[in-house]
Amino acid sequence: MRTNLRFAVTAAAATALIGGALAVTSATATAAPASLYAPSALVLTVSYPGGTTDTAARAVTLSCMPGASGTHPDPAGACADLRSADGKLDSLLSTAPGQACTRLWSPVTVTVDGVWQGTRTSWKHTFANSCEMTNAVQQNSLLNF
Repeated sequence: MRTNLRFAVTAAAATALIGGALAVTSATATAAPASLYAPSALVLTVSYPGGTTDTAARAVTLSCMPGASGTHPDPAGACADLRSADGKLDSLLSTAPGQACTRLWSPVTVTVDGVWQGTRTSWKHTFANSCEMTNAVQQNSLLNF
């Protein structure tokens, strides 16, 4: 009788263990990413170098995979700009004439750091002043924050 009771307890424990493993496996399978692309997550900053500190005056986050999100004011538009430029951020700077700017040297630096489609990226561009920056970034959502 004792052997049958041990067998019943052992069988019940094995069934519970296998059932639990199947539940974990099915939960893991549903948690898989919806895309085969690597995640993309960036931090964009605007700073005014040359002062007492080189800290960022503005900073936003942007994540493009699996969906557009972050603190960027237009994450969907910014991710679309990145995709259209194939991650080459210099191509997003407008060369079309904008408003007339003074020749005042008051530099503004824009940086983009993080991961774009699984590859580490770091980009930095310094404009002569905020007017020059506005002219260069007004045509895209990514740098217009």
